[in-house]
Amino acid sequence: MLVFSCTSKKEILYLQDADQYSNQEIAYTNSLMQPNDVLRINVSALIPDSAIPYNKKTGGVGNSVELMQLDGYLVSEDLTINFPILGVLSVADKTTQQFAIYLKALLVDGGHLKNPTVDVRLVNAKVTVLGQVNQPGTFSFTEQNVTLLQALGYAGDLTINGKREDVKIIRYENGIQQIAHIDLTSADWLNGPFNFVKPNDTIIVDPNNPKVKSAGFVGNVGTLISVVSILFTTIVLITK
Repeated sequence: MLVFSCTSKKEILYLQDADQYSNQEIAYTNSLMQPNDVLRINVSALIPDSAIPYNKKTGGVGNSVELMQLDGYLVSEDLTINFPILGVLSVADKTTQQFAIYLKALLVDGGHLKNPTVDVRLVNAKVTVLGQVNQPGTFSFTEQNVTLLQALGYAGDLTINGKREDVKIIRYENGIQQIAHIDLTSADWLNGPFNFVKPNDTIIVDPNNPKVKSAGFVGNVGTLISVVSILFTTIVLITK
């Protein structure tokens, strides 16, 4: 029984100092586009027919996320897309909003359309959550901003064995790998760059100390009783 150490409330409760960070402005961050992103780009104008050549012909009926992914623009490894009439365009160092402004300027300055509306949306954003969560896996999202806590919610929250003081986030951006360590029992990270997850982030929840200590030992009461019974019976038979 000494193998099974207790977990304190301080190791379980989230955001224990949250009151210190109340009424603070939210710092929204938009992600730069990355290779293998799929973009849905819609161009419209006062005369609808004039914008038709600048829109991809859809291969199906409806407006589902799966269909938008199939009919979207795939960002290449060199951060370019092949756009109708305008040809190869670079999306490097741009968010979807910045690229929409850039594309609108190209259409206007090139005399293609007069005062068009350009909407650019990332349709294959996903985050992977692994480790001590109830439903590990890769989850797609269409929202512009998803918080770390929301992403953990997709995975059904941490199990009781999850290490809340050191949740790792692996992020790839601009060809650079970042690894952050987040203490969920504190709220000091809420104003930092990892409050909102970014597409292709990987979140890893390691087991806490009691779980690690019990690894390789009996993990539940029923099995423990069975083992103890077998040992007791063996001792009785030997000493009889």
